[in-house]
Amino acid sequence: MVIPPAIREELRAHAADEAPNECCGLVVLRDGVAERYLRGVNTLASPYRYELEIDPAVWFLEDEGYELAVFHSHPETEPVPSRTDKERAGLWAGRPFLIYGLKLDVLRAWRISREDAQEIALSP
Repeated sequence: MVIPPAIREELRAHAADEAPNECCGLVVLRDGVAERYLRGVNTLASPYRYELEIDPAVWFLEDEGYELAVFHSHPETEPVPSRTDKERAGLWAGRPFLIYGLKLDVLRAWRISREDAQEIALSP
């Protein structure tokens, strides 16, 4: 998966803006390359979990051939899926998740299910 520097900066900025709470949004991909980032709202306003709220029209991008990846931040911890992340994967299980560790300034990508998390290689 390719996340260009400009999009990485948008992810970092959103995480910094929302700290100490987790932020969340969607990365819009075409053929494995991020084209844009859409900020969402963490309706839980929590440093430990998120619930994504975003314009419902965004979901129709998948009908246009885009892939959507859930993004959220971990303000203080490693960008590794937590037990809560796995438990709440739900309909997104097996799809790409991006997690940004704000304190560590590290972005990682995963395919998450209730039982497992497999890392996806990232390129700039």
